[in-house]
Amino acid sequence: MSSMYEKYGLKPVINASGRMTILGVSTPSDDVAETVRYGLRHYFEMKDLVDKTGAYIARLLEVENAVVVSCASAGIAQSVAAVIVKDNEWLLENLHAEPLTVPHDIVTPKGHNVNFGAPVGTMVQLGGGRLVEAGYANECSAAQLSAAVTPQTAAILYIKSHHCVQKSHLSVAQAAAVAREHQVPLIVDAAAEEDLHCYYRDGADLVIYSGAKALEGPTSGLVIGRRQYVEWVKRQSAGIGRAMKVGKEGILGLTQAIENYLSQRRPSSAEMVAKMTPFIDGLNQLPGVQASVVWDAAGRDIARTEIRLDERVIGQSTAALVQALKAGDVAIYFRGYKANEGKVEVDVRSVTPDQLETIVDRLRAVIAGGARA
Repeated sequence: MSSMYEKYGLKPVINASGRMTILGVSTPSDDVAETVRYGLRHYFEMKDLVDKTGAYIARLLEVENAVVVSCASAGIAQSVAAVIVKDNEWLLENLHAEPLTVPHDIVTPKGHNVNFGAPVGTMVQLGGGRLVEAGYANECSAAQLSAAVTPQTAAILYIKSHHCVQKSHLSVAQAAAVAREHQVPLIVDAAAEEDLHCYYRDGADLVIYSGAKALEGPTSGLVIGRRQYVEWVKRQSAGIGRAMKVGKEGILGLTQAIENYLSQRRPSSAEMVAKMTPFIDGLNQLPGVQASVVWDAAGRDIARTEIRLDERVIGQSTAALVQALKAGDVAIYFRGYKANEGKVEVDVRSVTPDQLETIVDRLRAVIAGGARA
């Protein structure tokens, strides 16, 4: 039988961008895949499955409560709906029906109002919330966050992501102190973060993770936090969560992935540097290319290769080069957030040494073509 690439006419991909949604995020281990298969082939009482896997995950992570959802974005929407609706049975089914009279403002630092592939504000609005920005794009202190809270505030939302402004912004612990002062919950979106404990311990009431990024589970999300708030998230399965339901296979697969994540040793940044050193040496032989090690902008223990491109030498813009690499017979994806500055990054975690050599060869060919033009 032909491969899936051949069957559907799909292009093979070298994922040098990290665990990105546009490329299918990650490649779960064999035992996670087998757990997903088991879930697909058996029946369960779904409420029982949700409650008991949630309790199991909560024990593993030493938190009060947990629930598996369909993805991190759904986790944001359902968490927002949870803190607005709470136990209100009528509102659970009629969140869409008329203007809200209960508190529904969701306050977030202005520098956290980002597009992560879809706007944060869209997820907030799906949950019935109205996004209110605090501070400025390049600055948000605890006092500025506090000043944005009113009697109409349902929660504070903190986005922990490399997409967000990093400088002059308050920490999760400081945001939690503001939330406690005003007696509103703090929701932390930590979708791609690797620490499953710190944000809860810093005082967040709900913390949201992607199941498929750092955890390398199936497409799914995880919401952990205080018992009552997570129970309100669960109730949204009869509200907006119905359109975002996660299957039995996703619930079981993510639970197994979390168990693996907590017990398995992950590559250190030093090992990532060792892996990329021959790659960097090869890149630095190319005309107009300067490669070096950089560290994750959001503070995670991830080392990457930064490639600086002299556009005068390579004969094309960095953006054009990035597109040319995507357009090859094997699509090569970089982290292109700084392409406008003549820089791209390579995340080596999901790339084999042979693929790193392929990247160097393809870059050499694309640069040679651009320089001739």
